[in-house]
Amino acid sequence: MIILGIDPGTAIMGYGLIEQKGSHLSPLAYSCWRTPAHTPLAVRLLMLYQQIDPFLREHPPDHMAVEELFFNRNTTTALAVGHARGVVLLAGAQHGIPIYEYTPLQVKQAVVGYGKAEKTQVQQMVKGLLKLDEIPKPDDTADALAIAICHAHSFALNRRMEEFR
Repeated sequence: MIILGIDPGTAIMGYGLIEQKGSHLSPLAYSCWRTPAHTPLAVRLLMLYQQIDPFLREHPPDHMAVEELFFNRNTTTALAVGHARGVVLLAGAQHGIPIYEYTPLQVKQAVVGYGKAEKTQVQQMVKGLLKLDEIPKPDDTADALAIAICHAHSFALNRRMEEFR
């Protein structure tokens, strides 16, 4: 199964494409899409779409995993991230890719085993689980890989649980 993890954002959107064969996870591609500072939101969203769409054509995943919106004190940032999520969800739907959403708590739980893990713990686990030489940079890229790993673990577990029903 090929899984694309996305950490949505308007300035930097991390992505991580992994392959799952049994319990083995392998990185296929990971980086981030960027938009220039001081660019109007609508233009940033268009630029993100123009980067995501060809990527999905070139590297069609079986599943897409996207981080759910986490509201903290900065609602302006949360709204902008919500717009970026909308672009990702639209692109995935246009390509007929099943989309799964996970909270930051679920990602930390699946990757580290502890829902309140520190960012550095998640990054170290991503590095170890994917047998990478170093922690992917920027943080958004490591987060996207963590989201993909979360889906790999969660989807396999849910499938096994359904077999017992």
